Amino acid sequence: MPPSIALRLNHALPSVHRERLLRVGREVRFPPGTRLFEEGGHADRFWIIRTGTAALDIRLPDRPPPVVETLGIGDLVGWSWLYEPYVWQLGAMTVTQVQAYEFDAVAVRLMCLDDAEFGRAVEHWVGRVLAHRLSAARARLVDLRATPAPTSGRTDA
Repeated sequence: MPPSIALRLNHALPSVHRERLLRVGREVRFPPGTRLFEEGGHADRFWIIRTGTAALDIRLPDRPPPVVETLGIGDLVGWSWLYEPYVWQLGAMTVTQVQAYEFDAVAVRLMCLDDAEFGRAVEHWVGRVLAHRLSAARARLVDLRATPAPTSGRTDA
C-alpha cells in the first residue's frame, strides 16, 4: 500500500507550520542499505525524505523482516518519536541513496508544547501517518500469512 500524497509534508502541514518545522531540520545523506532504526530501539529523531527511498519493515519470528511500506520524497520516516514510550514500532532501511531532513524528537516535541496550534497540526499529521502505517502493516501481515515461511532448503530424510 503506497503512502498517500496527502500524508506527505507539503500536503499535510499548512505552510506556516511546515516552514517552522523545516527551520529546525538538518540535511543528511545516507547510502543505500543504511539502517535508520531498529524495531524496539529508542525513537529520538525522525526524517522527511528529500530524495531517494526507504523501506519500513517488521520483525517476525519465522522469517526475515518483510517490507511493510516503501517511502519516497516528502514522506515522514518515523512516528514513534511523538508517542510515549518513544520506542520504534517498525524498522527502517534506505533502499537507494537518501537525502533527508533530520529532526531531533525532543526539540520538536518542545515546539509542539510551546505552540498549541503547531502541536495540533503536527500531531494530526503524525496520527494520520500512524493510521496509514498500521493499515499497511496489517495488509502486509495478511499477505504473509497466506505465504508459507521460507525453509532452509534442507531436508532431513
